[in-house]
Amino acid sequence: MRHNKKFNHLGRTASHRGALLSNMASSLIKHKRINTTVEKAKALRKFVEPLITKSKDDTTSSRRVVFSYLQDKYAVTELFKTIATKVATRQGGYTRIVKTGNRLGDNAAMCFIELVDFDENMAKAAPKKATRTRRSKKAAAKAETPAEEVKTEEVNASEAPAEETKA
Repeated sequence: MRHNKKFNHLGRTASHRGALLSNMASSLIKHKRINTTVEKAKALRKFVEPLITKSKDDTTSSRRVVFSYLQDKYAVTELFKTIATKVATRQGGYTRIVKTGNRLGDNAAMCFIELVDFDENMAKAAPKKATRTRRSKKAAAKAETPAEEVKTEEVNASEAPAEETKA
């Protein structure tokens, strides 16, 4: 019977699966987004999210625990320096899986998995629509003149101390 055996073995032995998830997690941490199959992405999410939570507490012990999973010191450094500081206020859900369709060769369901706080496309707010305003030529001329006066005052102010030091 399969009671409470929900773990996806991905058709691999335990050691192969551990190496696969470790390598994928290191790549995700380094590149912030990777393309993979949906099943591997779901398994990777369960593997990497506890590591990100562990990285919020930057101690030697937590670094050693994370290194024992990742076996990549550059990924561990990246995780503790940049990712942990960016997700410090987030209570979980550090990754996002976006399905991209099926692979041509074997029709496998493909997706990309990414770190939520590092997605530039989603993070950018929609550009504000420019409101049309009517401006007169007089208002534009008034706006330009004070800026020129400020520039000349700055130039005069920078020349004045140099003359005082010479005297």
